[in-house]
Amino acid sequence: MGAGRRKFTREFKESAVRRLGASLAEVARACEVNPNVLHRWRRELQEFGTKAFTGNGQRRTDESRIAELERKVGRQALEIDFLRRCLQHVEEQRKLQALDTRSSSVRTSKKK
Repeated sequence: MGAGRRKFTREFKESAVRRLGASLAEVARACEVNPNVLHRWRRELQEFGTKAFTGNGQRRTDESRIAELERKVGRQALEIDFLRRCLQHVEEQRKLQALDTRSSSVRTSKKK
């Protein structure tokens, strides 16, 4: 059975990225990581600066939580719009029905 995923500290990742002035393959061999991992670490450090490498595989949980909540708000806005249109339709039908029953129930018959 193979070993589990290796975990690297923030300092290790930052120092590996700083060493990328040399050959990528050399740094990858020295750090014993895949060159693609070094590319990803460099990209994350450039994109997120001090927020990069938050640890334990839970990168930028605040950002993912915000995105999840924004999606939820979007779905709820669609539901509200749909329900609002349904309510409007029902109210229009009630008004029409009330007008129809009023006009048909009013009789103008006279008894002698």
